[in-house]
Amino acid sequence: MNSLHAFEERVVFGRNIPPQVNACLQEVVACANDFERSRELLYRAREMKPDQLEIYIALYKICFYRGCFDEAEQVALDALQQSAKDAGFDADWQQLNAGSTDWAVDEGPARLYLYSLKALAFIRLRKGQHDLARQVLNKLQQLDLNDLVGGSVIMDLAQAL
Repeated sequence: MNSLHAFEERVVFGRNIPPQVNACLQEVVACANDFERSRELLYRAREMKPDQLEIYIALYKICFYRGCFDEAEQVALDALQQSAKDAGFDADWQQLNAGSTDWAVDEGPARLYLYSLKALAFIRLRKGQHDLARQVLNKLQQLDLNDLVGGSVIMDLAQAL
């Protein structure tokens, strides 16, 4: 068994991920304790495949967990831009409504848009931007009527603050 094959078995990040991008993602898993190396690999993967939304999610998560909130916020905003482009709707969350797309689809760019919107709210809460976070969460409630991405958990946290 070669090392790339061993990497491929660690984590499934999604469907239709090109092998060279998946190899970068798997290497991130293998060196998860090395933030600089992980971040470098994720940016390299994003250069290879800028429309691979799973890369954005991994990148904003590691930046968030490392306390790089400004960078995490920017990556989440980039994820919103890319997923909106892929889904064919306006990237500005303030312009969206329940009819902008089928928000209940189980996977794909619209679902990843909702997850990234939730992440943006959480990042803003962590940055102490409570009003901005609540604005995002209110929009998320309007778009995700059935709370499929769990925005209510972050809303509860925001209300407790």
